Amino acid sequence: MVHRALEVADVFRSLGPTWRQSANLSLGQLKVMSAIEQCRSAALGGHVLLCEGCADVVIAYNSCRNRHCPRCQATAARRWLEAREADLLPVVNFRRIGAISFSA
Repeated sequence: MVHRALEVADVFRSLGPTWRQSANLSLGQLKVMSAIEQCRSAALGGHVLLCEGCADVVIAYNSCRNRHCPRCQATAARRWLEAREADLLPVVNFRRIGAISFSA
């Protein structure tokens, strides 16, 4: 059995209504929550993809494209991280394995 990873959208969908009532959220924060909840769901529509090789049909839902959405920005974040890693010098890093004390 394959388990799907829990996402921010799942948390917002299950706990969002309670959070909205108890927290003092700005209009901008409410819009971000709503966008993340609806991201890649039927609420934003979608399109049908057909594989020309095997004739497999897949429904792909549209994304919210919100800059705060972890699903929409995951690719951009990965590209940014790869670019930063490319900037690193190829050196060996030391890690701390313990502490010692010196007496006089």
